[in-house]
This record gives sequence, C-alpha cells and structure tokens, in this order.
Amino acid sequence: MVFHRTSFVANTTHLIYLQRIMNASSFTTFILINYESMEQHKYIYFTIFLLPYILIIILNTCLITVICKDRTLHEPMYIFICNLSFNGIYGSTALLPHIMSKLISQSYKISLANCLTQIYCLHTFAIIELMILAIMGYDRYAAICTPLHYHNKMSPGKVKFFIAVSWLFPFCTFPVLLALTIRLSFCANVIPKTHCSNFDLVKLSCSDTSLNNFVGIFTMCIHLFPQFLVILFSYVQILRICLNASKECQKKALQTCTPHLLAVIIYFFGAIFEVTQVRIKNNQIPYGIAVFMSVYFLIMPPLLNPVIYGASALKIHIYRHIYHQKRRKLSPAS
Repeated sequence: MVFHRTSFVANTTHLIYLQRIMNASSFTTFILINYESMEQHKYIYFTIFLLPYILIIILNTCLITVICKDRTLHEPMYIFICNLSFNGIYGSTALLPHIMSKLISQSYKISLANCLTQIYCLHTFAIIELMILAIMGYDRYAAICTPLHYHNKMSPGKVKFFIAVSWLFPFCTFPVLLALTIRLSFCANVIPKTHCSNFDLVKLSCSDTSLNNFVGIFTMCIHLFPQFLVILFSYVQILRICLNASKECQKKALQTCTPHLLAVIIYFFGAIFEVTQVRIKNNQIPYGIAVFMSVYFLIMPPLLNPVIYGASALKIHIYRHIYHQKRRKLSPAS
C-alpha cells in the first residue's frame, strides 16, 4: 500500500514536471512586474526618467561635437572620451525610452525577442564602457610613466585598434552567452524588474542551466578581470612614479587622472549595485532603492561622464576659440 502511494506521488510529481515543460513553450512573453508599483505615480516616474535621458543626449552630443570639430582635441584621450559618449547614448537609449513607453502604455509585457535584444544592448554597453575605461587608464599610464614613448605606444594606428577591439570584442563574444539563453524553455514569465537581464531570464527556465552558469562565469571573467587588471596596473605604476616625483608633477598627475578615476568609481558603483540587487530578494530592499539600483548603471555613467570630461574639453575649446578670435582681430592691424 505504501509502495503504491509512493509510486502515485512520484508519478504525479513527474507529470506536473512534464506539464510545466510542455507549457514552457507558451512563455514567449514576460511580465515586468516592477511597473505595477509605479502605476499610481507613473507621470512622476516618467518625468524622472525623461529629464536624465534628455540631459544624456544633449551633454554627450555636445561633447562629441566639440571633440570632432576642434582639431586640437584629436588626441588619444579625447578620442576615447568621444567613444565613451557614443556608448553612453547607446546604453541609455536601449533602456530609458523602453521604461517611459511602458509607463505611458500601461502594458508591462515584453516579448522574448525584445527581451533578448534588450539584454544584448545593456550587457554590451557595460562591457564596452569598462573596456574604454581600461584603455583610458593605459593611456594615462603611458602619458605619465613613459612620456618619451607616449606617441609610439598611443600611435594613431594603435588608437584605432584599441577602439575597434573595445566595440567588436563585446559585440562578437556576448552572443555566445545569449545563444545559450535562447535555447532554454521557461516555466515562469514574471521578471522582478523594469527591464530584462540575462540573470533574471535564466532563473525563469525549467531547463538545465548548468552550462549557462559556467559560460556566464567564464564570460564575466574575460569581460571584467583583464580590464580591471589593466586599470589597477596603470594606477599602481602612476602611484609609484608620483611618490618619487616633485610636488608639481604630483599635482599635474592628479589633475590628469582625477576625471578617469571618478569615471571608474562611478562604473564600479553601478556594477556593485547590479550584482547586489539581482541576488537579493525584492522584498528585502525598499522599492525606491531597488528601482534606483536597477537603473543606476544606465543613467549615472552616461550622465556624469560628459560632465566630468566635458569641463576640460570645453575649456580647451573656448580658449582656442578666444585665441583665434584675437588673432583675427590683430592680423589686419599688423
């Protein structure tokens, strides 16, 4: 009797599991559940997301325009800053219009295809951002530690190579992880966020995700640790040189490195927020903080980077403009 009852329970459990797998094919649409809590104040949230997006577009576009037009800014550092601004526009555009459209339409569903596209854009944005920051760190190392060899280490050909790698490497490698996500079947369709992430989507799967987890860790390693080590190596070498340099050289090195250090700190704050909030249950974090943590990465770096770097670029551009205006006024008199 006990045997038959145990067998019945086992068969029932097995049937339920098979039914979940059979029903998984129906989950090609997912619900972004965070919007339900935003519904009562949707216009306030819409404004909160709209204003930063407008500022991101304006500030980054202005910085790109100034760098492109002013030939005196066609140096490796400013070329990398220009790419950082392009990436900021790319990343914020992949997220913020989506959030605003959901708030207005009151449709909190997203198709699997759109979800995967969003994952691809947001993850490649993060990888490109870190790669450019790593290259900028190496540029500061070359300028401060090996000034006599700077033009050789950062020649136009090498700059083009660094930029090509920083964009092509993420675009070509991340699809491997995304392809493993595409093959999964999903037993649930509720994503506790305002947008899709690969981690949250894989958690909904009823398939074996061990390969996804392994490849995910591997891709995180190749997209994070080499770049982090380049930044760490660069600043260790800069610090070593500065300790034995004069106070004037130390001050100049500090002024040169401060914008980049701020950008790196802002980036890693975002990375810490992202890692933290995807691994902590939503009910353990206040709702407002959870939303802020989830969108920080796509708002703060694109918004603050042009402010940090734009000051020096605009200052040089304005000085050059005033200098040329004075020369034009004086040239007829001479």
